[in-house]
Amino acid sequence: MSFLKRFIGIVSGQSKPVHQPQPKVNHPQVQSQPKPQPVVNQIKLAEIEARAREIIIEAKDQALQIKTQAQSLKDEAFKKVAEIDHRLGAVEQREKTVSGQENRLQSELKQAETLKQQQLEKLEAIARLKRDEAKDLIMKAYEKRLTRDVAQIITEAEDQAKATAEEKAKEILVEAMRHGATDYVAEYTVSLVKVADDEAKGRVIGREGRNIRTFEKVTGVEVDLDEPGVIRLSCFDSIRREIARVTLEKLIADGRIQPLRIEEIYQRTKLDIERIMHQEGEKLCHSMKVFNLPVVIVDMLGRFKYRFSYGQNMIAHTMEETKIGIKLASEVGADPNIVRLGCLLHDIGKVIDEEEGTHVELGVKFLRQHRIPEAVINCVAEHHEDKPFSSLESTLVYIADAISGSRPGARYEDHEAYLTRMTQLEKIATSFDGVDSAFAIQAGREVRVIVNPKVYDDAGSIKLASDVRDKIKEEVKAFPGQIKVTVIRETRSEAIAH
Repeated sequence: MSFLKRFIGIVSGQSKPVHQPQPKVNHPQVQSQPKPQPVVNQIKLAEIEARAREIIIEAKDQALQIKTQAQSLKDEAFKKVAEIDHRLGAVEQREKTVSGQENRLQSELKQAETLKQQQLEKLEAIARLKRDEAKDLIMKAYEKRLTRDVAQIITEAEDQAKATAEEKAKEILVEAMRHGATDYVAEYTVSLVKVADDEAKGRVIGREGRNIRTFEKVTGVEVDLDEPGVIRLSCFDSIRREIARVTLEKLIADGRIQPLRIEEIYQRTKLDIERIMHQEGEKLCHSMKVFNLPVVIVDMLGRFKYRFSYGQNMIAHTMEETKIGIKLASEVGADPNIVRLGCLLHDIGKVIDEEEGTHVELGVKFLRQHRIPEAVINCVAEHHEDKPFSSLESTLVYIADAISGSRPGARYEDHEAYLTRMTQLEKIATSFDGVDSAFAIQAGREVRVIVNPKVYDDAGSIKLASDVRDKIKEEVKAFPGQIKVTVIRETRSEAIAH
């Protein structure tokens, strides 16, 4: 309202005058008189009236603009209210439609359930079967009809597994090779020394058996002379048995066999064998690129030369396992140094004879005494799954040990257990309906199943292979590597020309 204040101020005469009054001047002769100014006042009044008219016109323009804006806002508000009302009406209509559809759906479901119950009752009446029996028949028919779909699903799953095999390579490599251990194999506990004739055996026996008694007492082995042409030395300690064998060969070659000579040759041979074992330990460590191990550990590793685990020489087994473990570690990104030491030292407890306990317990205790890193000790403690795997490296040591021990020709397996497993695999395969015969081949690593082509089609054969595989996993407790199931379905067509 600034223009009104300005208008009121001008009318009331608060504006500054144009001309200031002149001060009075006193002259001695003439006395001044005031002069009227009517023309100036008229001009001033005209200017005020013109300015007032401009202010009034400006105020009217502003009032018109405000009125126009208010009308526009009012129209826009009416439009929005109308739009909201329209949307609310549409929502209400949609809710009514959905409610109606839901009611119809519930009604149709009730009708379907009633129709289903009626059909079941009619089916029971026609077939004269109980409900459970009819259900079994329907399920069997349904399963048969979906066999093709199941086979397709299995095929698709296998294709997908192959497609993602590269992404899952680490997990597959670690988990798939964990089943490589064998059940039981024989152990070497006997050494043979060849003799030229019975006269040599007589010198070994000595007068009244004093030589043989001294030999057995000094060496700690059992001597058997019953087999012709050889002398059999029996002892579970392979190193003691080796010292006895070399001692006996030297005595026979020297010909001077007597108690004092036996003790002398035995002490020399023992020192020689210990020196050989130390050299073999160093050779084993250097070949595996392991250096600066304590001397006592190197000496223990050298004992592997005369130690056989299930018929497999432990130096050969250790070298083979360490190479496999290092290769696996490089493939999956594990620490190769931990795997290297874990593989090298995993069976060191087998050559510790001074204490009682399993070779895992003895090995862990021995390595802790010599301050071997805990990660390596865990690999030794877990390589027979006595403890849960604590790292990828310990799992790889277990896998490498299983691969080296279970490869063909590495060890001597119990033939009775082998035949039992082969028979069990064939019985599992032939337990399924429609299977004509089954054959376990490749030392039990593959089962070939011959099926009746009238019972199984191509899709059914795929499903049968999966079923046989799952049953083998459930019932066969331990098997080397993996077992492949091959289902063979053969069809023949004949035509005779006359």
